[in-house]
Amino acid sequence: MMKNTVTHFEIYGEQPRALADFYRKAFGWQVEQMPGIGYWRIQSGAGEGPALHGGLTHRAIPGLNGWMLFVNVPSLDETAARILHLGGSIIRPKTAVPKTAWVTIVADPAKNTFGIWQADPTAFPMPEPD
Repeated sequence: MMKNTVTHFEIYGEQPRALADFYRKAFGWQVEQMPGIGYWRIQSGAGEGPALHGGLTHRAIPGLNGWMLFVNVPSLDETAARILHLGGSIIRPKTAVPKTAWVTIVADPAKNTFGIWQADPTAFPMPEPD
């Protein structure tokens, strides 16, 4: 995976099953629920050349509306520190996507939110602090 490129998007809502149906019908996207979890994979523009794919799930951050883009980075910790140094902020701290990646939700100085994503097949949730 190329570093510092947009990798995927996520769409959030209180009723993700209904949203999945909406995006299927609105754009003809392939939207399939992952077994056993409240997450749907989205394939946009399947078979029609390069396309950005994503997912759909329950809203993780209350009041956060819109779609979230994720940027693949070589080091989540270094990138988060650089974002803070440049006047950005951390919205949701480093979180594991089990056996897939580490993710942090950040904001730029204008408060625009996006995710930074470090692929890691060994990622697993960190222990809760005492």
